[in-house]
Amino acid sequence: MKPADSSPGPEPDLIELFVAPLEAAGITNYMISGSVASIEYGEPRATLDIDLVLLMEASRCAELIPLFPGQDYYLPPLEVIQIEIGRPSRGHFNIIHIPSGLKADCYPSRNHPCLDWAIRHRRRRRLANCEAWFAPPEYVILWKLEFFRESREEKHIRDIRGILAVSGDEIDSSFLKKAVADLQFEDGWKRCVS
Repeated sequence: MKPADSSPGPEPDLIELFVAPLEAAGITNYMISGSVASIEYGEPRATLDIDLVLLMEASRCAELIPLFPGQDYYLPPLEVIQIEIGRPSRGHFNIIHIPSGLKADCYPSRNHPCLDWAIRHRRRRRLANCEAWFAPPEYVILWKLEFFRESREEKHIRDIRGILAVSGDEIDSSFLKKAVADLQFEDGWKRCVS
């Protein structure tokens, strides 16, 4: 991993290792979320993984295999990826870059109540070596609130505060307020805005 610095934007190694191959193959049904997205919209910090909402059909999973060759990457067996893609919720698999230990957490399930909205509002961002699709900041905040509710880890609150400080004027406040109420995230949200 490249050393963290004070410049904004996500860790470029993660984009180059896990997103650039998707883009080069014309696979664009993904969104970057999690810490890398919170860095893009908020404040820089170190991270060793990238969260990808990867919306592939099970019949197309084999397209991933040549993009992440076994001499450099760990990719689960095709059958495992197909099972995870088929889960109605909580589907998950990892892609690991063996030489660096950097990781992509891939989330293929489609039943999050705000997912359709997020896909319609995802954002194309120009980075150092490629363009990439990012989940909208509202969706990143909602997932950070969910992770906070499950883990109580303060890093999620810090990430949300960073997004609000840097990109607050880009956020659809009415959508976010309703989603926070619908998903019962008020406790975590109060911590972010207090």
